Amino acid sequence: MQISSLLQAGSFVGAMLILIAYAGHQMKWIDSRAALYNILNAAGSGMLAYIAFHPFQIGFVVLETTWALISVFALLRPRRHV
Repeated sequence: MQISSLLQAGSFVGAMLILIAYAGHQMKWIDSRAALYNILNAAGSGMLAYIAFHPFQIGFVVLETTWALISVFALLRPRRHV
């Protein structure tokens, strides 16, 4: 069973919203306590939760792969001592 192009696009957008919040937090562009961070996460995860009821969600592949790469970057980034 194939997932529709519309659901694929929604899945991609949902993943990107979560990834923008995560990358913004890791790069110190967005505070994790800010409303924007929580809105991006809520909107993205809500979209992905809806789409999760359908087979094969490309958004989860995008999310997990990118999340892992950003996490590795954050782990390897030199730490500043204040």
